[in-house]
Amino acid sequence: MSLAADERPEVQRAATCLDLAPPSAAKQPIMEHYTQPDGQIYQSARCSHKSLLFNFLAGSGYRELFSSSRNRGSNSYLNMRLSRAEYKEIVRCTEQLRPTRQYMKMLKDKFPNHSQSTLLSIFSLEYQKRTKRTISRHHAPDVIESHYQRYLSEARAHPTAPVLLELANEVDLSPALMARIILERFLQGLDGEMPSKTVLNGMLKEPSLIPDQILAKNIYQCTINDCCYGPLVDCIKHAIGQEHEVLLRDKLNERNLSFLDENQLRAMGYDKTPDIILEVPVAVEGHIVHWIESKASFGDDHSHRTYLNEQFWSYWNRFGPGLVIYWYGFIGELDCQRDRGILLKDCFPTDIVTLCNATQQHRLPESQNREKE
Repeated sequence: MSLAADERPEVQRAATCLDLAPPSAAKQPIMEHYTQPDGQIYQSARCSHKSLLFNFLAGSGYRELFSSSRNRGSNSYLNMRLSRAEYKEIVRCTEQLRPTRQYMKMLKDKFPNHSQSTLLSIFSLEYQKRTKRTISRHHAPDVIESHYQRYLSEARAHPTAPVLLELANEVDLSPALMARIILERFLQGLDGEMPSKTVLNGMLKEPSLIPDQILAKNIYQCTINDCCYGPLVDCIKHAIGQEHEVLLRDKLNERNLSFLDENQLRAMGYDKTPDIILEVPVAVEGHIVHWIESKASFGDDHSHRTYLNEQFWSYWNRFGPGLVIYWYGFIGELDCQRDRGILLKDCFPTDIVTLCNATQQHRLPESQNREKE
């Protein structure tokens, strides 16, 4: 059965959350409560929204992306800090993979001892690097026309087949990016001029707006089968980032730590701020921490170097030493700036020492000495 005609409740709810309805389906109002396939009801639209999207995108194993971060510190804790050798081994195995659910399952089966969220984050970063190196050749006018004419030919011969998805995999291009190129060429043929980004993005998010039904189904298939690009993935990434910022605030509140978040800091006139500024500094593993930055991704060499230059050193200059949490892990060798004031962790620290704790620990030996006297 075509994914565009998939009537499974979790598929339809995921599409509804994004206004990404199948072309044959009428838009339905977003529900406040969602039922998971196992029958569990999620009262939080935020949590159910993301869980359903990820479950649909790559199977039920993607629940780990949301449950693992909240359960860190339990017996099931997975260390997401990888050695450079482990990281390079994973990267080598991603070089020939495509950004589809089937290939993500293959990667998980290859590395069963690593967190699936870590594997997905590493693959996504590597695939984006690969795409940046090759995307220009797919935007050449003659190549676009070749892709478009081939799509038309295959769609006429096999109107129910996922021809656009198969074409994207064959030429090693992200399905969502292939969908964008073909849709843009289609609209250009209708009006004789390039469509606006607003129109193009609107049709990619809601394929039912596309006047050609077969193309609409192909666009939909590409969008929901791409785990690196497209409106579905953009929504997921935004939701994950928000989820982990909420998680960080919850953890701080549990420890009764006073802090200012990014919105409060911006209201105070700061233009570039970390996610959290601690009103009273704490110590983590013997290092003073004034601020905390949440990164819902894996920290590889390229991304960490970029963050250091564009964010972390700026925070250090303004607010002093701080902590960066890469929730989906990082290359262990990158945690080499501790003495200079930037500490890396893959979870919320459990050994936080506050001013109150330090004072009590200092007073304890004194009281013991007085008792001996």
